[in-house]
Amino acid sequence: MTDEADDDTRGAVRDVVQRGLYYEELDLDARYLHRPGRTMTEADNVLFSTLTMNPQALHLDAAWSSTQPFGARLVNSMMTLAVLVGSSVAQLTQGTIVANLGFTDVRFPHPVLHGDTLYAETVVAAKRLSASRPGQGVVTLAHTGRNQDGVVVAEATRTVLFWCRDAAP
Repeated sequence: MTDEADDDTRGAVRDVVQRGLYYEELDLDARYLHRPGRTMTEADNVLFSTLTMNPQALHLDAAWSSTQPFGARLVNSMMTLAVLVGSSVAQLTQGTIVANLGFTDVRFPHPVLHGDTLYAETVVAAKRLSASRPGQGVVTLAHTGRNQDGVVVAEATRTVLFWCRDAAP
């Protein structure tokens, strides 16, 4: 500290609201890495499976699952998909999405087990302005989920309707 008065020359402070990206900001040459990862716990798996009315023993019955090919309960694949997409929201679609239009090519090439950490990444595979909805654009997102060892555990292609910056509410 000094005896001199503080020199506050910053001026007015502006608010910055966390949001996703508008249509124009989406980069076809980028891979968006969504962090932090999400460690999938036993409690998450049991809660998700029961909330979604999925009584599959492969998710809930430890003794039975131990006799199956993977030797343990698997994380519900719909939870894996939900976390994969959810992990992208803050960086890509928070406040900039009009609607989720659909999913294709959903795959789970490797199981997710309790204690695995899911890391999500997204590539913008295609984008075009909407012909029927001025101020909006149709974007195809290729989501990939990897575990803590870098093994691909989930993939999904999602089509999203985004706001263009000047048309956003």
